[in-house]
Amino acid sequence: MRGILDAIVIGAGSAGLGVSYFLQQRGCTHQVLERGCIGETWRTQRWDSFRLNSTNLRTMLPGDSYDGPDPWGAITHHEFVAYLEGYVDRYHLPVRTRVAVERLDSESGTYRVTTDCETLVAHSIVIATGNQCRQVRPPWWSDLPTIFRQVDSSAYRNPAELVEGAVLVVGSGQSGGQIAEDLVQAGRRVFLATSRTGRLVRRYRGGDSFNWLTISGFADVPRCQLIVENGGRPPARPLLGATHTISLQSLSAQGVVLLGRFNGIVNGSLAFGDDVDDHMRFADETSAYAKRVIDEYIERAGIDAPPAEDDPAETVASSVPSPPIRSIGLAASGISSIIWCTGFSGDFSWVKVPGALDQAGQPKHEDGIGTIPGLYFAGLDFGVTRKSGTIPAVAEEADHLVSHIAAKVSRILRPIPAAENSHGPFSIR
Repeated sequence: MRGILDAIVIGAGSAGLGVSYFLQQRGCTHQVLERGCIGETWRTQRWDSFRLNSTNLRTMLPGDSYDGPDPWGAITHHEFVAYLEGYVDRYHLPVRTRVAVERLDSESGTYRVTTDCETLVAHSIVIATGNQCRQVRPPWWSDLPTIFRQVDSSAYRNPAELVEGAVLVVGSGQSGGQIAEDLVQAGRRVFLATSRTGRLVRRYRGGDSFNWLTISGFADVPRCQLIVENGGRPPARPLLGATHTISLQSLSAQGVVLLGRFNGIVNGSLAFGDDVDDHMRFADETSAYAKRVIDEYIERAGIDAPPAEDDPAETVASSVPSPPIRSIGLAASGISSIIWCTGFSGDFSWVKVPGALDQAGQPKHEDGIGTIPGLYFAGLDFGVTRKSGTIPAVAEEADHLVSHIAAKVSRILRPIPAAENSHGPFSIR
């Protein structure tokens, strides 16, 4: 066992590397442990045609700024992995790959990290694995007939890898919408089981919507407010195409068959809700709301932006079955594959620190600072604000966590002398 480190960062994705950068800047001894390679989930959980939704200008980690020729473009996940690897090299970050963390325990004011090759001890732990690493499916997924090949969005790669036949995509958020378009443009027959998910246009008023919403402060709405507004849980990420707008209307115009919410097998057939019109209306409303936010910001800031123009993906006539399809016979559908685009959760089963997780096994924290002293969580989706879990949030949130860690390191290095701590039970520490 080595000496006690100031901190150990678990996970070498964008969030973990951002934390490491600030720890390095502040002179904190630390290591970054990664079970696979740098940017592992970007390597193994993205489809072939995937591009980042954040623009190049906003896809920068702390210490870097974009100076390339295409600030509003979108790089591939392979290009982003190369960027992460270069980032580690340029800033000499202490990243160790192929080190799997098996268990985290607390011990006498420190933390013990058990890996597949050794045990490490640190005063602080930053868990930067995020809470989007374990695919979520409805509880009845295993009851579906074995004639269907079921694939999570994280395992989908390209249309050619799927067996012949039609494909049912379940969920119409970012992954569902983008994968449905990837499939239909490859000539596959596609059914899309929609969900109550918002939508954003890619470009608006002469700029990128993602950028407008970032600089306007819309992305900085606190987590607590979002949860209240969404009935007790964070909202789903809106459907956003990486290079162009994707809408349910545009997908239907390309030949995707739009369905309501997938309810499983009923009386031997695939069953769907009659809520597809409601889902389309909700997406339209959220798009209109985001545009109003941008309009108000442009006016407030006195920006000379061009007038709004209609987006073809939003004005194209939809082609929705009427009446809505509520049931599809197993044989008649021709469906051979089901792709689940129904969200993710975090896997923190290896965290054995009492009180660190809630009853659902998810982190207990306030803005990334765990309820147990010395324990931190970086890169949580909606962890602090609306933009949490995205690359543009890394610098601000990592700096905040490391400031907290550095203050703890200072207290450890300079214990409060007895003469300074002579105020009885009301001592300030």
